[in-house]
Amino acid sequence: MQAKKRYFILLSAGSCLALLFYFGGLHFRASRSHSRRDEHSGRNGLHHPSPDHFWPRFPDALRPFVPWDPVENEDSNAHVSPRQKRDANSSIYKGKKCRMESCFDFTLCKKNGFKVYVYPQQKGEKIAESYQNILAAIEGSRFYTSDPSQACLFVLSLDTLDRDQLSPQYVHNLRSKVQSLHLWNNGRNHLIFNLYSGTWPDYTEDVGFDIGQAMLAKASISTENFRPNFDVSIPLFSKDHPRTGGERGFLKFNTIPPLRKYMLVFKGKRYLTGIGSDTRNALYHVHNGEDVVLLTTCKHGKDWQKHKDSRCDRDNTEYEKYDYREMLHNATFCLVPRGRRLGSFRFLEALQAACVPVMLSNGWELPFSEVINWNQAAVIGDERLLLQIPSTIRSIHQDKILALRQQTQFLWEAYFSSVEKIVLTTLEIIQDRIFKHISRNSLIWNKHPGGLFVLPQYSSYLGDFPYYYANLGLKPPSKFTAVIHAVTPLVSQSQPVLKLLVAAAKSQYCAQIIVLWNCDKPLPAKHRWPATAVPVIVIEGESKVMSSRFLPYDNIVTDAVLSLDEDTVLSTTEVDFAFTVWQSFPERIVGYPARSHFWDNSKERWGYTSKWTNDYSMVLTGAAIYHKYYHYLYTHYLPASLKNMVDQLANCEDILMNFLVSAVTKLPPIKVTQKKQYKETMMGQTSRASRWADPDHFAQRQSCMNTFASWFGYMPLIHSQMRLDPVLFKDQVSILRKKYRDIERL
Repeated sequence: MQAKKRYFILLSAGSCLALLFYFGGLHFRASRSHSRRDEHSGRNGLHHPSPDHFWPRFPDALRPFVPWDPVENEDSNAHVSPRQKRDANSSIYKGKKCRMESCFDFTLCKKNGFKVYVYPQQKGEKIAESYQNILAAIEGSRFYTSDPSQACLFVLSLDTLDRDQLSPQYVHNLRSKVQSLHLWNNGRNHLIFNLYSGTWPDYTEDVGFDIGQAMLAKASISTENFRPNFDVSIPLFSKDHPRTGGERGFLKFNTIPPLRKYMLVFKGKRYLTGIGSDTRNALYHVHNGEDVVLLTTCKHGKDWQKHKDSRCDRDNTEYEKYDYREMLHNATFCLVPRGRRLGSFRFLEALQAACVPVMLSNGWELPFSEVINWNQAAVIGDERLLLQIPSTIRSIHQDKILALRQQTQFLWEAYFSSVEKIVLTTLEIIQDRIFKHISRNSLIWNKHPGGLFVLPQYSSYLGDFPYYYANLGLKPPSKFTAVIHAVTPLVSQSQPVLKLLVAAAKSQYCAQIIVLWNCDKPLPAKHRWPATAVPVIVIEGESKVMSSRFLPYDNIVTDAVLSLDEDTVLSTTEVDFAFTVWQSFPERIVGYPARSHFWDNSKERWGYTSKWTNDYSMVLTGAAIYHKYYHYLYTHYLPASLKNMVDQLANCEDILMNFLVSAVTKLPPIKVTQKKQYKETMMGQTSRASRWADPDHFAQRQSCMNTFASWFGYMPLIHSQMRLDPVLFKDQVSILRKKYRDIERL
């Protein structure tokens, strides 16, 4: 009997083995025959794509990154475990292998550049204010297009920010709504914004619908689920976060020493049970009530008393003793532990307060980690080593603490102070991925003025921007181009514009002169212009509008631009001195006519004044020197609405340029002193150029100030009382008195 059993087992095993070899061999031969057919068709050129079909072109090694498709892989799915099947159905897992190279169509960006389309809002669909702010930021940016055929990136009008099923903002049936969109294309080239995902008790990162091949701009995303070079980690921000502008950081001065009243602070909820409770429950071990103040409360949720422990009453009492904002503004380090989710509102609060964040959220992909070096602005801790945190931060040198605090202020103001900046930073990061050959490097992203104001389309060389001369060891330019804005006909050889042209041409620093002819009359004959030692180029403006004086003309060959109104009265020595000063401040506007702004309490609006006072906040571009990059920024960064306003009024272009430069530099312009007889010449009442004689001129400038401030979201102009005089500028008095004698005599 035993022999029969053994014989039966051997026979069965042999049969199975034979069948295995047979079917396996068939599969092997079939796959080989497919490969031969592919090779043959390739040799005959049957499958050669057109050169423009894939742009840019990527090696075949990236093909395995194509996302898993359950329909195409039905046979192989037979041996997948039930757990893997469950994971495969979650939206995060399906596109987990997505990267730009495999799940993004670059061809859409080739023709029209980086343009973003926002779906029109559907009737009856509610959108939370935070998501409305995100969409408004996109629609107000230079990336926006209303034509989907020109778009490179698509953003849903359906509110995806809050995907917690218990939230009143939760949008139901999102899966079917998204799938019905005719441009959805399985999420390809789509960007989905999300702040909250998952719900009690596990708070997973699943957004509740199949995102396909879409990118995620997500808060509280873990490094495990973050897809590098595809997703963007954004900060968790509250519904009260300003849409534009935002408050400046609280580090007003370079305080030395940089230590404050408290070394380390935290004030927030204590979760008694569930996810995120471990770290906050242990904070009392570190709290000493003196310079380390870590406060938690059990008072949150409807039934907190049912779960309270023996420490709750004592913790709640201690919690009420301290004011959170007072702690925040008087602490050197701020603890940022995880909550139910990895991200926390404490993160942005600490950045703004110049309180160095001490991150205690293991596995959190920090916001904009792709471009921001957080080691320069934060301390990255480990939840498992909580007890070591105090000794670690006490060992940090004061110089390092000051550097960390200063960097928090830069990052806050550059990327986080408003919803608009968060959205624009997200879009700029994606644009850098698409156009890698002109993408911004780490220095640009982590140093003032930041990635939003350094447009790579202008140049890929840092030396072409005014902010990096010192970093690169470069000297400021030694020559300038004078650009004279002419709007009145040339009828006399004694006109101020000709005297100005001669005075500028005699400057030892002048490389060339460009006359921008925005006059309705025809161009004067060449012999009407005076002979000069430097080239004079006359450009006839096509549209003849005010903004055209700030176009980035290719004819401007120098980095420095001396901007002049035709009626400006300047001597050669004044030009020389102004340019010498500008070489010390190449990122600012340096010039002669100064103006100021003020807040009018009675009218609750910004006011504009031309009175000569002790301080100023603008230097008008009728006689000023600045870097030519600001022409490019004025033309390509500012919205068409502001430039159209300037052109319709034929006014305020100089104010708008001051707004722009101050917003970029966070610094005031530089005023240089002039001879006593300096004045802005008032031309004839019938002249188109006599803007100063127009009774509406002043009222228009008041209105412009408030419109500009509204778009920027805050008032970027900064007051200054510094005036640089030739007598005492950067040298001994006796030598300088010989340098600029002509100015001193007058």
